Amino acid sequence: MQRAAFLDRLRAAEEPFDFAIIGGGATGLGIAVDAAARGWRVALCERGDFASGTSSRSTKLVHGGVRYLRQGHVPLVLDALRERGRLAANAPHLVRDLAFVIPTYAWWEGPFYGLGMKVYDGLAGRLGFGPSRHLSREETVALLPTVERAHLTGGVVYHDGQFDDARLALNLAQTAAAHGAALLNYAPCTGLVKVRGAVVGVEIRDAETGAEFTVRARVVINATGVFVDAVRRMDEAGAGEMVAVSQGIHVVLPRRFLPGNTALMVPRTADGRVLFAVPWHGRVVVGTTYTPRPAPEAEPRALDAEREFVMAHARRYLAQDPTEADVLSVFAGQRPLVRAGGGAGTAALSRDHAIVVSASGLLTITGGKWTTYRRMAEDAVDRAQALAGLAARPCVTAALAIHGATRAEIRAENLQPYGADADALAALIASDPAWAQPLHPALPYQRGEVVWHARHEMARTVEDVLARRTRALLIEARAALEAAPLTARLLAAELGRDPVWERAQVAAFTALARGYIFTDPASRTA
Repeated sequence: MQRAAFLDRLRAAEEPFDFAIIGGGATGLGIAVDAAARGWRVALCERGDFASGTSSRSTKLVHGGVRYLRQGHVPLVLDALRERGRLAANAPHLVRDLAFVIPTYAWWEGPFYGLGMKVYDGLAGRLGFGPSRHLSREETVALLPTVERAHLTGGVVYHDGQFDDARLALNLAQTAAAHGAALLNYAPCTGLVKVRGAVVGVEIRDAETGAEFTVRARVVINATGVFVDAVRRMDEAGAGEMVAVSQGIHVVLPRRFLPGNTALMVPRTADGRVLFAVPWHGRVVVGTTYTPRPAPEAEPRALDAEREFVMAHARRYLAQDPTEADVLSVFAGQRPLVRAGGGAGTAALSRDHAIVVSASGLLTITGGKWTTYRRMAEDAVDRAQALAGLAARPCVTAALAIHGATRAEIRAENLQPYGADADALAALIASDPAWAQPLHPALPYQRGEVVWHARHEMARTVEDVLARRTRALLIEARAALEAAPLTARLLAAELGRDPVWERAQVAAFTALARGYIFTDPASRTA
């Protein structure tokens, strides 16, 4: 993908695109893939980097939603389990089976959770990842050697999926591009174009140059997640609130707190939440929370109460109690929950997605979750085709391979997330001895990866590389901060930037990374 080429295509277009999509997260990128794969002309603009918001800050799970099953949302779980199976088939380089253990501490918990997981298995059907079963106390300790053993009676093991969210988002962008879509990051939508009261396009500003231009389209789709209401108010100044914001945070711990390849799941914490401790990229991700927030934030910070909640439960269920000094990173994301019935708490709001069309024809989609992004996209494109009076072309994404899809063994661990691109990336790294060197001693990345990100993955900033093209910021924030100067230097050489740009990039990333360091005052929010 080449940003300059996409920019030229968007600016030079003489005919309207079929679809103009605002938002480059999971939903917007999924829609771009679906529409382009049906043969429509697609344009997409994203104000920051692809997946720079909610879509890169998930719990890293492709799942049906065990807690939704407990709440009785069976159709939602069934749909998600079906999509989980499709995603595992379409992106096998990023989605894998992961065993989860629910430790039990009372006699009734084993039968209770065991029955629930059998229902979960049944709903998954042939798309299931593996059967659940009861575990003895000894089997539970064997799978979770660091679990708290006091009063432990046994456990239940079940299977779900794990993935790398930001890498999948990037692969969706590459898939859409391969089908002819033009996608532009760092290109905020500054307004909507109307003719006789109907939305017919978007105003876009290239954040790198400040240049402004118009992209016309038969349908404009607002897929901006927690920010959909702001775009809706570009259309109708008095539009009400469609979305409520729920914040989730995660703390990242060293692997010694949960060695092995099994995740820990707490189905009901003291206040009724679900908590996960998940092995990921050689670390352990612990979360999440469900905290209502008054307004969406581009760079949310973990609240002190959220930190205390996650750390307290990590200490409760892990034999070795983690301290603040053990935390490698803390990150926060915000979910768009569809308002339903005026409930104030996030538990009263819908986790399903919703599509609304304004009087002027602006199509807005929000809600849902990563696992169901493909189904959301299918629904949005079906609706958009009808809205624009276009032919009803069928969806083809249920079995569409996503860029990078491969089942071939990739031995180099740092190259595994690149899937089918791994060989080409390895060849690039081998072409210059300096590029084979580590980006940082504590991180599993090579310098040549930064070059690849700039040349082939539209990385424009140090943050793009260290937060999303790699996951350095999330797995070890201090090391990512220390890697910023070298990353800036490598990027500058590829993008033709000067030392002033390098220094500005390092300064910007330093300010960002401090918010991910658990013990840094800059990361704390009351």
